Amino acid sequence: MSRLGVRLGRLTLRGLAIGRSTGAIAVLARLGYLSRGAVYLSVGGIAGLKAAGLTPHAKGSLDALRAWAQWPLGVVLLWVIGLGLCAFAAWRALQAVLDIERSGRGPKALLGRVGKAVSGVLYGTLGYEVLRFLDTLRDLRHAGDDEFAAPFGGLMASPFSRTLLMGVGAAVLLAGLGNMVRAGVDRFTPSLDCRPDWRAPLEWTARAGYFARGLAFLPAGWLTLRAGWRARPNEALDIGRGLETVLATPFGRGGLAAIAAGLIAFGLFGVAKAALRRVDQGRAAAGGHGDGPATPY
Repeated sequence: MSRLGVRLGRLTLRGLAIGRSTGAIAVLARLGYLSRGAVYLSVGGIAGLKAAGLTPHAKGSLDALRAWAQWPLGVVLLWVIGLGLCAFAAWRALQAVLDIERSGRGPKALLGRVGKAVSGVLYGTLGYEVLRFLDTLRDLRHAGDDEFAAPFGGLMASPFSRTLLMGVGAAVLLAGLGNMVRAGVDRFTPSLDCRPDWRAPLEWTARAGYFARGLAFLPAGWLTLRAGWRARPNEALDIGRGLETVLATPFGRGGLAAIAAGLIAFGLFGVAKAALRRVDQGRAAAGGHGDGPATPY
């Protein structure tokens, strides 16, 4: 493991050790939700530019963030986003492992905690990749495309590699469908401390965001399934490449523009959650948390 990985591991353990402090929990949660929102704002913004014909490719999460490095303040913001995603992973660990919100041990609660654990691993991996990219910049090394390939490049050497990768693709497809279902049936604002007249706009923003995120996951899941079948890990879990396939549908640019708008809505809702979500121990669980039991992303 790299030195950066060791340092991040130590920071995560230290964060979990102090996690019982309500102030520390609030910092982890709010910075995490803000960073997740920034990721989706970036992906949605670039997808919108692609729909308008202003950029050649619809980018995935990591590529969208790497593009920030071309902006003078982008490196500073990438440090904030990378650390924030790691903070979000720690927040998910507190929810999943320590049950910081006291959701209980019933079947639905345990399913929700498993989903949060998966979410923490995925966002923690993305945060690590962002920080690794910045570490590469700091050391004045040039990262090639293989440096930031999908995190399943070494998976194909395992005996059950194709089955595992296809299983991941199926999980992403299910997550996409779960997000779309949640958009219609879930409530997203009970855990937010906000004025009553804000709740309806925030609910609709969340519904649009979750539905669009579900749509974006569907082609990504299919590409991952196909990557496992063809033993091509570089095609796995690439939301940007998945969004490119939308252009080949009858809806074309209009469909991609609608998904982009929804992803931006999801990012805006993430920013709202960073500011308004209750994060006191036990309170959010009692009031409904809107994170859902079966949507690990």
